[in-house]
Amino acid sequence: MEDRSAHNIAVVKNMIAAWEARDAEAITNMFTEDGVLHSVMIDPIVGRDAIRPRMEFLVDNASHMHLNVRNWAVTGDTVFIERQDEFTFKGHEGKVPVVGVLVVEGDKIKEWREYYDRAELLEAMGVEGDF
Repeated sequence: MEDRSAHNIAVVKNMIAAWEARDAEAITNMFTEDGVLHSVMIDPIVGRDAIRPRMEFLVDNASHMHLNVRNWAVTGDTVFIERQDEFTFKGHEGKVPVVGVLVVEGDKIKEWREYYDRAELLEAMGVEGDF
């Protein structure tokens, strides 16, 4: 059980590294083919092909991303991360507290659910409306 937990944390750490490198292709490829990215206050994005444009938009417009993980918890194939995301998006510096729930399948992410205040995120990004 302990090795499985360590493996699942390592997979999530690889995803975090891809985000911090602002590598949309690496982020996208960390998902299973039918993977799900779900910011729970909006509709989920299903499948690698649908996730790719969202990742490209985010990383193409960010000059800095850092995911400061405060706490990790693992149960089975699910990794919980409490963090504060720091970023510069189109020149706007921001910080937003987030809880991510990632389901790991092998060396990929099967599902990633994000819990945060969407209005707070958009304001920190300097985005009017939504994307």
